[in-house]
Amino acid sequence: MNRLEECTRLIEEARRCLGNGDKERVLEKIEELIKNQCHDGRMFGREVADKVKDVVHELWLVSDDEHRCGLLKMLKDLGVSKGWVKMAAHTTRQYLDKCLAKCSIDWKSKATRSSIVKVIEDLLRERFGWSEVRMCEELWRFVGIDVDEFRKYGIEPCSWLNGLETLGDLRRPYWFGMARSDMTVKTIGMSRLELSTTNSISAVFFPVLLDAVETPGLFIKWKKILPGVKYVSKAIELIYYIDLSLNAWSWPTKSSANELKRILDGFSDEELAEFVAGIIDGDGTVRYEGSVYVMISACKNCPKRMVLDVLKDIIAKRFGIIGNIYHETESNDSVLMFGGGNAVRLLRLIRPFVHHPLRRLRAELILALYDGRISLEEFERLYEQTEYEQGRDDIKRNRGLETLARAAPQTHTHGVLALNHPQASAPAKPRCFAQGLLGLIGTTITKDKDTTKEIKQSHYITSYLGIV
Repeated sequence: MNRLEECTRLIEEARRCLGNGDKERVLEKIEELIKNQCHDGRMFGREVADKVKDVVHELWLVSDDEHRCGLLKMLKDLGVSKGWVKMAAHTTRQYLDKCLAKCSIDWKSKATRSSIVKVIEDLLRERFGWSEVRMCEELWRFVGIDVDEFRKYGIEPCSWLNGLETLGDLRRPYWFGMARSDMTVKTIGMSRLELSTTNSISAVFFPVLLDAVETPGLFIKWKKILPGVKYVSKAIELIYYIDLSLNAWSWPTKSSANELKRILDGFSDEELAEFVAGIIDGDGTVRYEGSVYVMISACKNCPKRMVLDVLKDIIAKRFGIIGNIYHETESNDSVLMFGGGNAVRLLRLIRPFVHHPLRRLRAELILALYDGRISLEEFERLYEQTEYEQGRDDIKRNRGLETLARAAPQTHTHGVLALNHPQASAPAKPRCFAQGLLGLIGTTITKDKDTTKEIKQSHYITSYLGIV
């Protein structure tokens, strides 16, 4: 039985107990409903949450003062908000406060996570001049990109931030593209959208992207290094997630080639371009090696491989842009590649919808070259800053946690840090420790699969980052 079925069962049992006049049993069922988070509309949808409220309301109506006090004390102890209780009991805040006083219950309103984040953000803006653009600039400086040099030629390195506010609507085709590439969508009792990375740039991009929908949570864990990977002794993986109601995600999580083709055929040209941008932000590459290349990768023997075939055909049919699929021996991936003029045409089409910072920056730079706004010599000098260094450990790789602490206090990182290692050690000391400390507030450390240990955050973070 899944959690949604469990909620439905508990609601039915609570109603039977109400019909029998068994208030104590109803109270027990409400406790189980709350512990299973059945009252949370983000988890199981508004319909289920409203049914839980109805049970609470009906018990409230038939209860005397003693039973009402028992109900209020239980809900407070379970961490339910006063606002939720007020709505469930169909009463006013003033009357609820009188009931709490009569029951000798001290129930101060709890600040929500989002309100705390808002206070921190306002403080950062007011006292330290923080902004999304400043965060972006700090990210680029950290990975060795001179934002002033790009701006000198009319290329805005932070243009990837433009339009993110429109992605609060999960019905946008961009999200379907992300789900067909790098984003995991889990729909068991709720909808969870999850993005993971060890990469420095994605460490800032992913939480900012998810934050367009809802404040993301974060799990941090050691990632196993695959055989053959050089220059990395250990990697720290950042897993960002948001939990939503089941009906918040309307796109299919799995689809056949025919179903995917049917959906894409129904898109307008702009919607199809947005979908392609979502895929490229997840599993794409924008590259210049004497010519322009736009590539989308998928593992050879997994469901994503089918997406490449459908994309290749529909992009050719709709836009006349021709790509080819080839097999990459070293990675064992299949790659849909657009080259030369086809790649440039595709970049022009998707540029407004590309939000991955590096892919957007390269797209802007390449189009400036092809539009004659920059010389080839100037282009190559700037493009070199965006390249990953080969044959050595590049700062753009495997520095996700360090980049996050330095550049992105606004990403509200909190969650679970899984350390399958006896001691944690930082890859390096971030300079902006104060920002990193704000960013990492609320982390729970899991030393192994069975033990979760809460510790004082400031002590842990300073130890983790090697700061005494």
